[in-house]
Amino acid sequence: MSLAHAIMVSLICEPKSGYDLAKQFDGSVGFFWQATHQQIYRELTKLDRQNWIAAEAIAQEGRPDKKIFSVTDLGLSHLKTWLLQSSEVATVKDEFLLKIYAGYLVPEAEIVNKIQEHRQLHQQQLEIYQAIERNFFSDLQSCSRVSRFAYLTLRRGIIFEQGWITWCDEVLPLVAELSSDLMG
Repeated sequence: MSLAHAIMVSLICEPKSGYDLAKQFDGSVGFFWQATHQQIYRELTKLDRQNWIAAEAIAQEGRPDKKIFSVTDLGLSHLKTWLLQSSEVATVKDEFLLKIYAGYLVPEAEIVNKIQEHRQLHQQQLEIYQAIERNFFSDLQSCSRVSRFAYLTLRRGIIFEQGWITWCDEVLPLVAELSSDLMG
């Protein structure tokens, strides 16, 4: 997936300024696609040049004009084509897993601490997702079509975090067992 597609998906429901897009990437979209403010602004320029988005200048008193971006018909056509294309399975680049892979280089107690810390981080993220689910999706039948699709991504986030917690709970005793095997 490209940042261009993530931006157009974010603009499809409602035109936004670059600042508003960046805030959205810090929140909802940011749960599964990260981008810096600089990357977003650079991509907006490219999308505007391709005529996939259009910018409307809004005058502001005492400040430079504000640009509000929206998806053009050409951009919508491109986005629909992209939505129907196959997606590859995402490759995993996880620094934490790389550290676990090389965990034999340090004392097992240190690895146990790192796994416990990681479990806590995933527990906190799970609680955030569950709060979103309770606050915004408690009555899924009354949600708009757009919200129902957002809910699908939220469910993936919940299951992802639950999977990490399950993995941590499973491997903690294994690491402890490795430690006792070395001592015995």
